[in-house]
Amino acid sequence: MLLALFKKYQSMIAYIFFGGVTTLVNIGVFAVLDKMNWNYQLANVIAWFLSVLVAYLTNKVWVFSSHYTTFKAFIIEFVEFYFFRALTLIIDVIIMYIGISMLGWNAILVKVIDNVIVIIVNYVFSKWYIFKKV
Repeated sequence: MLLALFKKYQSMIAYIFFGGVTTLVNIGVFAVLDKMNWNYQLANVIAWFLSVLVAYLTNKVWVFSSHYTTFKAFIIEFVEFYFFRALTLIIDVIIMYIGISMLGWNAILVKVIDNVIVIIVNYVFSKWYIFKKV
């Protein structure tokens, strides 16, 4: 019974675990750059780029078990992944701007709140558009 339950929710469990890893990369890189007094938006984009690379690799292999048979299929999947992540980068930048520049909140706190929202949106994009079963 427990094994059947695990199998049923395996991709969601893996997504949460590797989403945590990706989130740690994102917040960790941002925190280091923020501590070095980098502009928060530049630090945010660098953290995004590195965390998206981690997310693509882990989502492809361990979360959605995506297998492609041609180089063209790989390129399409990779471009779609970055395209949808770029959409959530826009959300990310807006949340950071509102939280830090407009409301004056702590940058790390805003980054954590931002990541929760972005993770949810990214899951929907990944599950239904990028790594869909063909």
